[in-house]
Amino acid sequence: MAKKNIHVGSGFDDFLAEDGQLENATAVAIKRVITWQFEQAMKLSGISKTTMAERMHTSRAALGRLLDENDTGLTLDTLSRGAQALGYRVKVELVAA
Repeated sequence: MAKKNIHVGSGFDDFLAEDGQLENATAVAIKRVITWQFEQAMKLSGISKTTMAERMHTSRAALGRLLDENDTGLTLDTLSRGAQALGYRVKVELVAA
């Protein structure tokens, strides 16, 4: 009789959870989506980074942090001001795991 592989059937989320990295990986994935959405909206609107920073009443460095896909320290205030600068609004939703 063949040995049963204990890893068959487990998922990548299970692996990350066991390794203690699930929360960080999830945060980075969410931030990458948010960054992509901002970049696409800016591109569609023809808005430069300088103009975007001006509309947000912030510096280019602060905008750089918003657009840095690996910087997960994004505040709701910054997210909201960025969305408003582009004519968008933010929708946040909790879903069952």
